[in-house]
Amino acid sequence: MEARQPIWYRDGKVPDTLEGRFDMVSTVLSLVLLRLEHEGEALTPQTILLTELFIDDMDGTLRQLGIGDIIVGKHVGKIMGALGGRLGAFRDGFAGKADLGEAVRRNIFRDDPSSNAAVDFVSGRLAALHAGLAAIPTSDVLGGKIAR
Repeated sequence: MEARQPIWYRDGKVPDTLEGRFDMVSTVLSLVLLRLEHEGEALTPQTILLTELFIDDMDGTLRQLGIGDIIVGKHVGKIMGALGGRLGAFRDGFAGKADLGEAVRRNIFRDDPSSNAAVDFVSGRLAALHAGLAAIPTSDVLGGKIAR
């Protein structure tokens, strides 16, 4: 899976923590969802299903970490909010309506005073991933074939 590639953590200095990995998984998912948005309403059911699968996976992960039923719901709400925030930030960043680097700094480095080099590196890789997703057939995206 793209979000688990060591280069993000080694060269991009994304924190190799539970939170850092969540940030990368949700960011890559955001880029995939943005790619599917370009296909229009015909793919809305697939986009919804992909989002539901992500939430189910995160729910299961939280339970494996020992978080109880009552608290899981609150965490899932935060996860949905984080995914929605990333979608908006990266949609605007790739459309040129906002600074992509600032979206990366806020959503991946969580406003940590990271080096500009790390933000630039991650921004560049995300831009390449975004362009790569745009260039592959929709059937490949839906089939999970998004490798570079």
